[in-house]
Order: sequence, then C-alpha cells, then structure tokens
Amino acid sequence: DHALGRSRGGFGSKLHLVADGRGLPLAAHITAGQINECTQFEAVMNRVRIGRSTRPQAVAGDKGYSFTAVRDWLRGHSIKAVIPRRKDQHPDDGRHRFDRRLYRRRSVVEQAVCWLKECRRLSTRFEKLAVNFLAIIHLAFIERYLRVAFSNRT
Repeated sequence: DHALGRSRGGFGSKLHLVADGRGLPLAAHITAGQINECTQFEAVMNRVRIGRSTRPQAVAGDKGYSFTAVRDWLRGHSIKAVIPRRKDQHPDDGRHRFDRRLYRRRSVVEQAVCWLKECRRLSTRFEKLAVNFLAIIHLAFIERYLRVAFSNRT
C-alpha cells in the first residue's frame, strides 16, 4: 500500500496526527489524500497508548472532524470535543457549546505538524511504501522526544 491519492491539494498522502498539550506527537496514521479525516479518527486515537488515569480531558480538532460519529466516540470515552461546526451544521441548536479558549491550544498540534514538515525526508516523501514512510515519521517522533528530554536536563 502506498497511501497515495488525489485531494484538493493534489496527489499525495494525508497525515493524521495526535499530539499532547506540549506538542509532543503521540500517534500518527497515514492515508491516501482523498480519505476523509472523520473516517480515520478512531483508528488514530486507538494508536495512542496511555493509561486509564491519564486520558485527555478534551480533544481539539478542525472542522474536518465535525461529525456525529467522532463526537459520539469522544462522549463514550468521557472526553470533551472541542471541534467547531461546519457551515452545513446548525451551531445555534443549544446543545453544543464551542470552547474558543481551548480551541486556541490546537495551534500546538499545528506546530507539531509544521515541525514534521521541516524534516526534509518527510516533506519530500522519499519512501514509496506507506509503512516505510510511517517508520520515518516514528523516527522523527523519537528525535523530538530526545530533544525535549535533553533540553529539560539543562
């Protein structure tokens, strides 16, 4: 599997990333470019291995994750959904409140994605197979963890 396909951005892959509040990547999932984000939400969230006591209190995502299945999954795991509504959804129905303060922290995830794109091997995608590309992403995660660990020691 190459995880390549057409999307609005052209021909390529889509990286689904989960990061913590400090910008450390926790899990990644690669799909073809035309695959919708909401269909991969559960797969990428299940890749995160955290203990029961350290579950996140909230998950922030962009409008691509604003679907009933995603909100139901989060509700079933007692996690608050901080996801803005799409244009075709009714935001003023009185049931869902959007926490703008928490949504601003989503920039940490965007910064983690930008950091990954600075890695030349990832941005140009030298690997043909998706499994090899994901392995290189995991190596970039390890580099990030080591940088954070050694910067905290000084």
